[in-house]
Amino acid sequence: MGESSWKAVMSSNHSTFSPPVFLLTGFPGLEKHHAWISIPIFSMYLVAIAGNSTILLLIKTDQALHEPMYYFLSMLAMTDLGLSITTLPTMLSVLWFSHRVISFNACLAQMYFIHTLSIAESGILLAMAFDRLVAIRNPLRYTTILTNKTIIKIGVGVAFRAAFLVLPGSLLLRRLQYGKVSVLSYSFCLHQDVLKEVHSDKRTNSIFGLLVMLFSTGVDSLLLVLSYFMILRTVLGVASKEERFKALSTCVSHICAVLSFYIPMLGLTMIHRYGKHAPPIIFILIANVYLLVPPLMNPIVYSVKTKQIRTRIILKLRNKENKALKASK
Repeated sequence: MGESSWKAVMSSNHSTFSPPVFLLTGFPGLEKHHAWISIPIFSMYLVAIAGNSTILLLIKTDQALHEPMYYFLSMLAMTDLGLSITTLPTMLSVLWFSHRVISFNACLAQMYFIHTLSIAESGILLAMAFDRLVAIRNPLRYTTILTNKTIIKIGVGVAFRAAFLVLPGSLLLRRLQYGKVSVLSYSFCLHQDVLKEVHSDKRTNSIFGLLVMLFSTGVDSLLLVLSYFMILRTVLGVASKEERFKALSTCVSHICAVLSFYIPMLGLTMIHRYGKHAPPIIFILIANVYLLVPPLMNPIVYSVKTKQIRTRIILKLRNKENKALKASK
């Protein structure tokens, strides 16, 4: 951002009652290379949006995929699609146009959706673990336990929990005092990053943020571990090695989704709490991995590892190829 732009931002915030302005950050020290850096990042967004949209379209149009497992997968795809769409505009505006300014309200809105969708994804991953647990422990009662009505209740419950857990934290941030211009660490708004720029007492927000993490992803991660402990107990009780392998193979895609979500999130949490002296680029890389990798990897993993999804994608591609050949004749 040029000197004149900085002065414009400063002069527009001369009143102490005007809302603060935040400046987003791309990759410090690599501003000249932002155009090149944007190529892999934009490609990741493109694959994530196309992949998740494809999964949603397949599940919606194919009657054979109208089963509990695929309903939960469609919820995961919608959440990943939402995360990609939420962060894409500010990420590319910084990298392509060096436009770093974001208003206070826009920043809070983006922060709200990022954290709401992240908590929703955690809840959906837990629901998918429950789906696998029921399928392996009670296969004969699978469809009677996970009815359409039950799946809708789980989906609505996950969405409402995420929305209402994040809302108070966003409202509390509006009551705090900030500088006229605050420089954020990333090209998107995160709660812990915005909180770092607060000039007044922020203990309430810090405690509330910690409680939200504990009662959402914290509880979900413990229940996920418990679910897989019960799955392993059930599988190890099966006599045949082939049946054990077959049962565990249905969980591979879900385990990959869990790891791609929780490992970057844990890394980001740890570095914010204990990595105060770490180089800024480390924070930026981990934050970008946290928001970019799960939406990118989930459709790829489920397309490769889930036979039903893989088969239908291949059939769709073959049908398009055959239509193109017929049209050319």
